[in-house]
Amino acid sequence: MRNFINFLKSKTFLINIGLAILAAVVITFGVLQWLKNSTNHGEFVEVPDLAKLSVQEVRGIVKEANLRYEVLDSANFNPNYPRFSIIEQEPPAGNKVKENRKIYITVNPSGYKKVTIPKIIQVTQRNAGSMLKAVGLDVERITYIDELGKDMVYYIKYKGKTVNPGDKLPKTSKIELVCGNGTIPGQAKVKADSEN
Repeated sequence: MRNFINFLKSKTFLINIGLAILAAVVITFGVLQWLKNSTNHGEFVEVPDLAKLSVQEVRGIVKEANLRYEVLDSANFNPNYPRFSIIEQEPPAGNKVKENRKIYITVNPSGYKKVTIPKIIQVTQRNAGSMLKAVGLDVERITYIDELGKDMVYYIKYKGKTVNPGDKLPKTSKIELVCGNGTIPGQAKVKADSEN
């Protein structure tokens, strides 16, 4: 035990402890410097505003800012943005990020996705309107023809042409419902002839 205590007080032990502490300090300092240089500690890049730009334009801007980008699946069509332009980005413009950070962008598709016309023939005009609205179609106008079923849908028209349930139209399309007015076909003419 006495020899051990003497060893702890010896010059050799104190030199070894001093060298170990010095080595630990040098290694720690070296590792911190390496981390600082390899992670660009304290160096940030401002995320550019990519809204309404095309993917080709984004490519150059992102490269110039020492950033990367990834295109996410297209979202629903937004009429306030040009087709195939950027409608969303993450992180948002103005954020400070490290160099080589990936920016996630969402591209506006070429138009509204197509939806299927529901089965609205022989359905009341009111119910047909609700069914159309549920799938994203709008009723532009309602016209009436001589048919017994009052307010019953007999035909569907889109841009003046007859379309059928099951056909696909771009979402938000405006269609015309051709409904019955409650008169038997030809009855109005017969009534007019009998009055003459």
